[in-house]
Amino acid sequence: MKKLNFVLSLLVAVAISGAASARDQIKIVGSSTVYPYATVVAEKFGKSGFKTPVIESTGTGGGMKLFCAGVGTQHPDVTNASRAIKSKEKKLCAKNGVKDIVEIVVGNDGISFAHSVKAKGQNFTKEHLWRALAHDVEINGKMVKNPYKKWSDIDKSLPNFGIKILVPPPTSGTRDAWNSLVMKKGCTKAAKAAYKAQGIKPKKGCRKLREDGLAIEAGENDTLIVNKLAADTELFGLFGYSYLVANKDKIKATKIEGKLPSLASIQDYSYPIARPLFFYVKKAHVGVVPGIKEYLAEFTSKGTMGPKGYLTDIGLVPLDSKSYKKTRTAGTKLKTISLN
Repeated sequence: MKKLNFVLSLLVAVAISGAASARDQIKIVGSSTVYPYATVVAEKFGKSGFKTPVIESTGTGGGMKLFCAGVGTQHPDVTNASRAIKSKEKKLCAKNGVKDIVEIVVGNDGISFAHSVKAKGQNFTKEHLWRALAHDVEINGKMVKNPYKKWSDIDKSLPNFGIKILVPPPTSGTRDAWNSLVMKKGCTKAAKAAYKAQGIKPKKGCRKLREDGLAIEAGENDTLIVNKLAADTELFGLFGYSYLVANKDKIKATKIEGKLPSLASIQDYSYPIARPLFFYVKKAHVGVVPGIKEYLAEFTSKGTMGPKGYLTDIGLVPLDSKSYKKTRTAGTKLKTISLN
């Protein structure tokens, strides 16, 4: 029996090895926000003697599902993420044998609440944005289905035109970050108390979006969102800072709590919707799929993600020196995270 088990194990190893040799390109999935940065690095990396990695923009949640599905070359090597891996995703990875994961913090980003360059500049608070998007809102201490149709219904200082906001799908890491940084924090104390009184967790209630057609799910194609915003001066949308930088001839950011997103305001987190960006690497694939270690070295080099790195040219806000040293060590030493 022991001999049979040994033979079976050997056959499985050979099968995996055979599959590995059949794939000589790194496969990357995940966040549409990290996608532009990963694409630039991949194209540069492809000129270094390795094949250019294949990158698919699936959204952070979709990427995590694919990444955590198992070990072997039928599964992705890397997943990009616009938020940190969740505990339930760690459990899914562990369940499927993905136990050694390297976490790379790419840099900082600011979620831009943007509109056409032709539109009048605006300044919103987090409460304004919560009231514009929430399924239910608190009015005079009671929770009611969102009645606001115009921005001026929320506050007379806001525009006197209809609320129309393009939002990412639920699988998006940007949607997760928006929920944490805007919907949760913009939700009023009275609303949270009302949810508790109804036996509803405030975290869940505050994050639920309206379903009357004014919060418009726009998919993971941020370029398409940019084009829609450029064509309609009364439409707003949200996405990562790099898309704002790349399309400044078409769109501009609104102020949030009096602050515009910029390299400085995102790096020092004075911009209220600043957040870190990540990607995750399957250590078991290093040495199996060619180039993973070298891709990590390229991405985490100072020339790439440092203060004068080429990714800053397309909107990446670099890490501070302490955070950079930590992520560089993780990338070169293949330090793994805890799944507990």
